[in-house]
Amino acid sequence: MTAVLRVLILEDSEADVDLIRNELDQAAMRAQLRRVDSRDRFVDALRDFGPDVVVTDRAAAEFSAPDAIEVARAALPGTPVIVIARTLDTRAVVSLVRLGAEDVVLKANLRRLPAAITVSRKARRRLDRLSPRQVQVLRFVAQGETSPSIAKRLVLIVKTVEPDRAEMMKRLGENDISGLVRYAVRVGIVSAADS
Repeated sequence: MTAVLRVLILEDSEADVDLIRNELDQAAMRAQLRRVDSRDRFVDALRDFGPDVVVTDRAAAEFSAPDAIEVARAALPGTPVIVIARTLDTRAVVSLVRLGAEDVVLKANLRRLPAAITVSRKARRRLDRLSPRQVQVLRFVAQGETSPSIAKRLVLIVKTVEPDRAEMMKRLGENDISGLVRYAVRVGIVSAADS
């Protein structure tokens, strides 16, 4: 039996949430949805609901998608954020992805949402293989820190950081720093601007 997917939706329209629910049902995704429509409720839901994925309307009246991405990345860095939009231009998509959006789906093409959720969750499964300290090391490596500076920041000795780093690379299936950085950006540990 598959676990129920917790989906936090930042959306001011209940009708749009019904459309999202319908698409997830059509794809046979067992999901528990929680809709919020303000920054305060969004922050509370990130903490209390613990979503597996966040879906946000690009044009939510109270709280914009860029703001939601920033707040979600700070609160739950490994949680994917998918933006739903009525219209898109290339510049907007690039901006949202650089901020940390996993994907941008047009409301007219919501049938893509289940696949976007599945792909984003699959990419993050490898992250579950890491210890909390290895996630910290990953963040610092992706930000360009050296082993001595990581050791200093974590109040460790370099000989402790090196095995963590090697084990992290093994668990993630990455062979070099560029692969680690790409993965860290992909799963929201750091933004493209941070790396």
